[in-house]
Amino acid sequence: MNDDMTGVQKAAILMIALGPEKSANVFKHLKEDEIEELTLEIANTRSVSPQLKEDVLEEFYQVCLAQQYIAEGGIGYARELLEKALGDEKAQDVITKLTASLQVRPFEFIRKTDAAQILNFIQDEHPQTIAMILSYLPSAQAALVVGALPPEKQADVAKRIAMMDRTSPDVIKEVENVLERKLSSLINQDYTIAGGVDAIVEILNSVDRGTEKHIMESLEIEEPELADEIRKKMFVFEDILLLDDRAIQRVLREVENSDLGIALKGANEEVQAAIFKNLSKRLAAMIQEDMEFMGPVRMKDVEEAQQKIVNIIRKLEDSAEIVISRGGGDEIIV
Repeated sequence: MNDDMTGVQKAAILMIALGPEKSANVFKHLKEDEIEELTLEIANTRSVSPQLKEDVLEEFYQVCLAQQYIAEGGIGYARELLEKALGDEKAQDVITKLTASLQVRPFEFIRKTDAAQILNFIQDEHPQTIAMILSYLPSAQAALVVGALPPEKQADVAKRIAMMDRTSPDVIKEVENVLERKLSSLINQDYTIAGGVDAIVEILNSVDRGTEKHIMESLEIEEPELADEIRKKMFVFEDILLLDDRAIQRVLREVENSDLGIALKGANEEVQAAIFKNLSKRLAAMIQEDMEFMGPVRMKDVEEAQQKIVNIIRKLEDSAEIVISRGGGDEIIV
């Protein structure tokens, strides 16, 4: 294939080859400026030869395969399998394209490492270093580590994750080098964004309730505005799917029918189904009828109604009347 082609040109050909339905699904995951650029390129692509289309699809397949291998066992594992399938030169070419376009995240090499081992590597590090490493890990894995940290470090690390923005690649590389004696290191890369409120919310939603309460209580004293922002995102309405039927029924006994109808107006089908199956047939029919007759509802009203129900759920959890199914958090014994 012509190596002079840009990534946008190849992407346009790929979208054309995939057809409108599959391409539309891809577009849902792109940013507005990317959609505009790609749409313009597609519009300017008059015709694509069968051979060019085949080359683009083959390259896309190889990159997807490499990404899958990296997810399974890291860059070294991916390179080994690709070399067997494609030869040394082609394998390196695919890996290079992948790391350049998809930006393999720092600390990818410890994503397959047991959380207890990660804890051993980092528990004596500065809280800022721990926060940076955890920001690049999956939330469930990071939650296990946070839950096993000494209590005096938990809130400090949580605060640093929430307030983190951009990290220099030099700093990332320096920290990686500390761990590379035991684990393989990654390719250096451009500035990356990690952390933030959403990152710590995902982690706190996965840790055990005791760890979460300790961190939130500490943050409420040290950073009340940050604690409030985190708390608002801690349990969203859609997370009602984490409750079992008995818990949902207990929650619904506390909810006003008018609030429930408005809240469900903006809920997805899965959430609606979970709610309706835990109501009597008569009440479910009545609320569905109310939803049909209420017409369009302001998003603000939907969010307020959903937040009322979320507050009820958190109150019932605090009083131990219901249990929210969470990720690990109690699995590391130190």
